[in-house]
Amino acid sequence: MTFKVHIPASRCDFTVEEGEDLITAAIRQAVALPYSCRNGQCGACKGKVLEGRVDYGLYSPYALSEQDIGAGQALFCQAKPLTHLAIEPRQREAAQDVIVKKLPCRVEKMERLTDSVMRLYLKLPSTERLPFSAGQYLDIVLRDGRRRSFSIANAPHEAGLIELHIGRIEGGEFTGHVFGGMKEKDILRIEAPLGDFTLRKDSPRPILFLAAGTGFAPIKGIIEDALMQGERRPMCLYRGAAVPGDLYLEQQVRGWLSEAKNLEYIPVLSRPEGGWRGRSGYVQEAAAADFSTLGDFDVYASGPPAMVNAARQICLARGLPPERFYFDAFEFARR
Repeated sequence: MTFKVHIPASRCDFTVEEGEDLITAAIRQAVALPYSCRNGQCGACKGKVLEGRVDYGLYSPYALSEQDIGAGQALFCQAKPLTHLAIEPRQREAAQDVIVKKLPCRVEKMERLTDSVMRLYLKLPSTERLPFSAGQYLDIVLRDGRRRSFSIANAPHEAGLIELHIGRIEGGEFTGHVFGGMKEKDILRIEAPLGDFTLRKDSPRPILFLAAGTGFAPIKGIIEDALMQGERRPMCLYRGAAVPGDLYLEQQVRGWLSEAKNLEYIPVLSRPEGGWRGRSGYVQEAAAADFSTLGDFDVYASGPPAMVNAARQICLARGLPPERFYFDAFEFARR
């Protein structure tokens, strides 16, 4: 059965096949709806069901609470229509309305950044371009149709190659291949650009970045783009890792500091060693210790769901409006 979905605010209609979620159907028909993880973890796609009924699917209670459901909200990346629908999506940033493409690409270069992080550079065909916004991600589409999602780590002005930071996951099939079998010149298929984890450039507020592990990747792209655009707002980056060796590309980060006087950098280690003299503990707790109030900030958090969830709770407790907490929660099922 095919269900009709109507968006009254934009007078837009699209269809959803039985068993298909709203975001997948919207992408297939070039309908611009906000989303990020597509795994029910982040809440970026949350919107209101004005008419009709849905199967809510699988989701994190953090991303969609019982109160949200009671208020008619649903995660459109998980919600599957049970009837014809009318919906009210969250307002999407106009800058993100770009064309999603499926493209082949070649592994141009592989660079081991740490024992557990590989940097891949992907090259598109010479006839193709991939416009994207800093902080977005792409899907690598495997031969059997499964997908693995990775944030784009470079800024749009450096789009000659696409940069990815891939963390090794114990037992991970694809990441095991990256570290054990992948070679330069291998051909991959990607779908991009995806997601809404991008800098709100019309905001006048100072920016707090929280990154952990390879969650540094999209924030790296955002900061590089902000510096290129001459961003003048105060920016503060708290970056979490386990041990000093996990703070990869540290020299590049230090280079940003010499370039931009409005950028502050605080690395935080959860397992400090080797005479570490910097901050220790968890990245979100270090930021909380330094900011008693965040009501006048925009916060961008990227990393494992546990870190993002904890960061959100801390930030809201310090007065940050929920709509100004932007995040990219890496969920292994997708990423």
